[in-house]
Amino acid sequence: MKTEKTYAGIPAEYASSDKAKIVLIPVPFDGTSTWGKGADKGPEAFLEASENMELYDIETESEVYKNGIYLTPPLALLTSPKTMVNEVYTYTKSQIIRNKFVTLFGGEHSISIGAIRAFNECFNNLTVLQIDAHADLRKQYEGTPYNHACAMYEASQNTNLVQVGIRSMDASEKTVMNNDNVFFAEDIITNEYWMTNALDTMTDNVYITFDLDALDPSILPATGTPEPGGMLWYETLEFLRKVFTEKNVVGFDIVELCPNNHSQASNFAAAKLYYKMLSYKFENVDADEEDNFYQKKEKKKIVTKFKELNHD
Repeated sequence: MKTEKTYAGIPAEYASSDKAKIVLIPVPFDGTSTWGKGADKGPEAFLEASENMELYDIETESEVYKNGIYLTPPLALLTSPKTMVNEVYTYTKSQIIRNKFVTLFGGEHSISIGAIRAFNECFNNLTVLQIDAHADLRKQYEGTPYNHACAMYEASQNTNLVQVGIRSMDASEKTVMNNDNVFFAEDIITNEYWMTNALDTMTDNVYITFDLDALDPSILPATGTPEPGGMLWYETLEFLRKVFTEKNVVGFDIVELCPNNHSQASNFAAAKLYYKMLSYKFENVDADEEDNFYQKKEKKKIVTKFKELNHD
C-alpha cells in the first residue's frame, strides 16, 4: 500500500497527526476468510476510490475533511490472526487516548475484535452496532477464536451487541444470540418501526462495525461472502444518520471489501459510505473548535486512561 498520500488527497494542512480530529487506520489483513479472498486489498482500493470522490457532502452541506483526517501507515507484520488482533487493539487504543475520533478500514471482519476490545476499555456501557449479513458469533472457527466468523463473539460477551441486517448464520450461533437485539433483514422489510426499535436497544455510547456484505450485492457485489436480500443505500444512510444524531458514536470500522478489477463501483460505494459516516458524526461540529466531538463525560475517562498508561 502507498502511505505517502493523504486520505482522499486532502491538503496536508488537514492531514497531520497532531491537528486532525479523525484518525483512519488501514488494516490490510485477510488471514481467515473462507471463500472469496482479497480483503487485504480492500484498504488500498478504498483509498484510491476516495481520491476520486467529491469532498462536499450535499446532504449535510459540509466538508468534513476540514476537521482533519490523519491517515496512519497500514498496520504491518500481521503474521497471524492473534498477532493482528493484538496489534489492532494496541494501536487503536493508543489513538483513542489521544482523544481522536478513531476509524478503521479492513481487511476481513476479524480486525474488529481488537478494535472493539480497545473501545470497550475506554468507554462506559458500550453498545456495538454490527451492520452485517452474517451473525459472526462462533466462539471458535477452524481452530481459532480470531476468525472472521468469530468477529462478534467477544463483543456479545462484553458489550451490548445490536445486530442489523443479519440473514445468514449457523445453528450453533442461536445459543449466543440475543434475539431482542437482532434485526434480521427479512423482518426489516416489513417493520416500518425497525430503526426506532433498534435505537431503543442501544446505550448512549455506540461503536459501529459495518461489514459491507450487509449491503445488497446489487449495489456492492465485491465482498468475500455476498448474500442476497441485503440493505439498500438510502435506507442504510437513513438509519446511520439516526444513530449518529441520537447516540454518541465513539468510532467505527468498515470491513470486507474484496476489490473486483473489472468494476470500481464497490470500491467507490465503500469510499462514499466512510465519508458519509464522518459527515454525520461531525455534522454539527465547528471545524475550528478543538476536542468537541466526544461528549464531555467521555473525555474525562479518556484522559484518565491516558494518565494510567503513562503511569504504568
